Amino acid sequence: MSTLDTIVLFGYFILITAFGIWISRKIKSSDHYFRGERKFKWWIMVGQAFGVGTHAEMPVAQTGATFSNGFATIWYQWKNMLITPFYWLIAPFYRRSERTTVGEIIEDRYGSGLGLVYTLFAISFFVSNMGVMLQGAAKVISVASEDLVSPNMVVFFMTIAFLLYSFIGGLIAAAYTDFVQSFLIIALSVMLVPVGLKEIAGFSGMRAVLPGHFFDIFNKASGIDAFTIVMLSLNGIVGITAQPHMISMCATGETERAGRIGQTYGSLVKRLVTIGWALTGLVVAALVIKNKVTLADPEMAFGYACSVLLQPGLVGLMLAAIVATNMSTCSNFMVNTGALFTKNLYKRYFNPSADDNRVLWMGRYSGLALSILAVLFALSIKNVLHAFLFTETLAAFMGIIFLGGVVWRRANRYGAAAAVLLSFSTYYLLNFLSTGDVLLVYKWKPGPFGLAMLAGFLSIWLVSLLTKPEDKEKMEAFFDNMRRKSDAAELDEEGKKPLAARSGDDLLLLDLPDWRHKERRKGFFRRYREDLA
Repeated sequence: MSTLDTIVLFGYFILITAFGIWISRKIKSSDHYFRGERKFKWWIMVGQAFGVGTHAEMPVAQTGATFSNGFATIWYQWKNMLITPFYWLIAPFYRRSERTTVGEIIEDRYGSGLGLVYTLFAISFFVSNMGVMLQGAAKVISVASEDLVSPNMVVFFMTIAFLLYSFIGGLIAAAYTDFVQSFLIIALSVMLVPVGLKEIAGFSGMRAVLPGHFFDIFNKASGIDAFTIVMLSLNGIVGITAQPHMISMCATGETERAGRIGQTYGSLVKRLVTIGWALTGLVVAALVIKNKVTLADPEMAFGYACSVLLQPGLVGLMLAAIVATNMSTCSNFMVNTGALFTKNLYKRYFNPSADDNRVLWMGRYSGLALSILAVLFALSIKNVLHAFLFTETLAAFMGIIFLGGVVWRRANRYGAAAAVLLSFSTYYLLNFLSTGDVLLVYKWKPGPFGLAMLAGFLSIWLVSLLTKPEDKEKMEAFFDNMRRKSDAAELDEEGKKPLAARSGDDLLLLDLPDWRHKERRKGFFRRYREDLA
């Protein structure tokens, strides 16, 4: 790595950190720290969704997978492209809950016991995901800098960076830095492709040296067939509902529509960017043949492309984007982790009477401590792609109870507990039987995942029917919130927020079980105008 690259990298690092600290001057309360007082504009929401949803381990994993098995591996990322319209439908759920964390929503729906279980899962999710992101960035920077710095050193300095401004600025700092960095990561995600194609004599040169199946949209040789794509999509559509940062993604905009636009279009931009990552993998696969080079680890492919194809200065800029993107994403996760610990554990069990200032500082300190755990996890990760799919898979099992609880009123805590227990145990049992090894993180396979999801959905349905329903008044209060506009400027004649049906904002998924009733079909396009838009 040249002196110019070092100057660019550290210069950008200093500027984005300074910007994060500068924007942090707005923090005045715990709600400001955890949710930005729900005042973000739609364009900030788009940048936040794209930035938080796009981490350094993703181009690392995708480029490495394409380098090894061809373009069809893009479905590891494109699985969510098929379900992107679903984000438009679910975004209002989180804002209408009027909560700070998804753990509070689970507690409102199923009681404190499952709320605690979810909180422990969510904290583990954040810690492991931050670890995956840090290790993914470390791999890129280590190779691109030609091993001048060790991955563990990168993890250390990146952690210091995001801890600095996220501790001070909370979600405000995370959201605005995400927006700024989103433009850079888009440009740099495709920068390697034209330079690489020139180096290998274009697509014709690529086709001359690579196997034909490397250019298929999907095939069995890549390990991605139609069944795998369906299972990956199921993983995404169910798992996204229970991912613990969904409040910050969908509920912090100034309106419900801002949340819809942010999550939907931010995610769509990410799907387009993944094409650049996959093409980079093909370029590197051809490039190593031309240069007679062997990469010890396929996930070194992205970093290798940076070091070989980019001119001095541009390598530093690429690495700066990777560092900055991970810093802001980890910042978002750190804030959400602090919110979960503070709202669902500290204030719920240890200090119910804590004032707002104490809640704010507990959120900061707990987020700091849990982020340090993420560093320890990062140091143990060997394969970024498998670790990434592992965390999404666990979220899908929790998603069974979130999605089931919103769509089906009869779902209760007993069915939800059975769904979580049975889906987790089925997944691990099937993987153990197929491998003979007892592991925490198994290589993701569609078969065990699909059977585990089936077991979970069947158990929440059957056990809920056979056991006592949830308290009627509590359920009425929960679903009444979901039927009212959370961004209404004025209250109705009863002193409540107006019913969403009056403005065409009723939710299709919320009313899914009632579509058989005539009154739900009456004025269909008027009632669900915003969903159908």
